[in-house]
Amino acid sequence: MAKAEKNDKVYVAGHRGLVGSAIVRSLQRSGYTNIIGRTHAELDLCEQADVRAFFEAERPDVVVLAAAKVGGINANNTAPAEFAYSNMQIQCNVIEACHQYKVKKLLFLGSSCIYPRMAPQPIPESALLTGPLEATNEAYAIAKISGLEMCKFYKRQYGDDFISCMPTNLYGPHDNYELQGSHVLPAMIRKFHEAKQNGAPSVELWGTGSPLREFLYVDDMADACVFLLENYDGEEHVNIGTGKELTIKELAELIKKTVGYEGEIVWNSSMPDGTPRKLCDVSKLHALGFTHKVELEEGVKLAYDWFRENIDNARMGA
Repeated sequence: MAKAEKNDKVYVAGHRGLVGSAIVRSLQRSGYTNIIGRTHAELDLCEQADVRAFFEAERPDVVVLAAAKVGGINANNTAPAEFAYSNMQIQCNVIEACHQYKVKKLLFLGSSCIYPRMAPQPIPESALLTGPLEATNEAYAIAKISGLEMCKFYKRQYGDDFISCMPTNLYGPHDNYELQGSHVLPAMIRKFHEAKQNGAPSVELWGTGSPLREFLYVDDMADACVFLLENYDGEEHVNIGTGKELTIKELAELIKKTVGYEGEIVWNSSMPDGTPRKLCDVSKLHALGFTHKVELEEGVKLAYDWFRENIDNARMGA
């Protein structure tokens, strides 16, 4: 097994996003001193020649592929060809360059949408490709599945140490707080914060609050990624999560309390709930020797503190 080592040159693709920036922080905490990244303006991963020129010049030892074209349901629904093409381009270019330039370890990050819409709960890694996908983000899911499978094929054909993981719903520093494009947890933080600031008597949230969801603090996810770089070389991807779930209603009450908002929550049940339950089976990760550290109550407080301190620079949108 090729093992990531502290003096390796580590390229984190997508180093400025929620996931990539957390992986950079985790690598630094773990003692890695030679970490490199490129902004989209500096390196367009969709351009094969540019990717090859970068690998030719930099020769990284370890690569973490956390870069992707992402968006919410609306973006996925209206531009599926774009999501499929861009993400497959990024993956094909980076994975092939890792092979050509003999990168000793590659970690590819998937997404929970890779699993069938009606997957068993909690979802084991073996559920992959056992049923139809959720239609609203099928293009993105198929691209991500292609990346996981490519890592497996390169390992099988060439012996490359290319591994992959599948993180659950993430939150934390550098999250997206745009009300139209963000995920449920950061959107709630912003809504309750603004309602408190404005003295609003109530906050409207979509759906019934009944769906069950799992949330993982992004620095725990990043620590799991570094752990896998140092300890895993299997063909199958590894779920990264807490193995714990709560209802959206319970999440809302926790965030309301953390923010200190004293008004009322109004549930707009005419709006969709989404999938009733989505929980990862993390027994494989636990058996390897890694367990998350930050529980949700502490994580929400950390996320809210970061939001308040960085509100002028946070991704807020219109």
